[in-house]
Amino acid sequence: MRIQRDQIIATALVLLDEHGLDGLTMRALAQALQVQAPSLYWHFPNKKALIDGMADALVEGVARTPAEGLPWQDAVCAVGQQLRQGLLAHRDGARVYAGTYVTSDNTLRMGEAMLAPLLGAGASHKLASWGAFGMMYYVLGFVMEEQALWPADGMDAVENKAEFLALSSGKFPAVFACADALFHTDVEERFALGLDVFIAGLADRIRASKKK
Repeated sequence: MRIQRDQIIATALVLLDEHGLDGLTMRALAQALQVQAPSLYWHFPNKKALIDGMADALVEGVARTPAEGLPWQDAVCAVGQQLRQGLLAHRDGARVYAGTYVTSDNTLRMGEAMLAPLLGAGASHKLASWGAFGMMYYVLGFVMEEQALWPADGMDAVENKAEFLALSSGKFPAVFACADALFHTDVEERFALGLDVFIAGLADRIRASKKK
């Protein structure tokens, strides 16, 4: 029986959780599926194509619920939150997704869920498009950093706080003054703040465009 595309992706995600992106190879995937490599290449000619398929699977659950009736800010924020959760669902999820440009129902649905509220709020096509990409870049960057610190509870760099304080004290006063906030370990609060700031910036741009 010929192996199915969805089965390959599901197994690849299991291997991703076990070994990380660097440890995921086509050979290891073929062994896990107990097939010969040509069976994989029928569906995915190379690792890049496999990663594209995995990236698409990571966002399968994003923007599944219609945002009708929500303020545009809440609708866009929900997409950002859901994207983060999709990337966090698997080890190195942000690294898998970064740099891929998959055209699929999943990715286009996510794009629609960001663009439609922005356009409805009065954003130009350029502001809506670039703003949506900018928010996605924020989420990707945040999660990439978050997963690089995994499996620590929050910020692995806390163990370096004494060295940080010693170096910054007297030499970098602003950094020293913000030390407690910089080492704050609540990543949920950190992420929410960044998302709020980004969306508030988009709101300012939309308001300014309406005054011209």
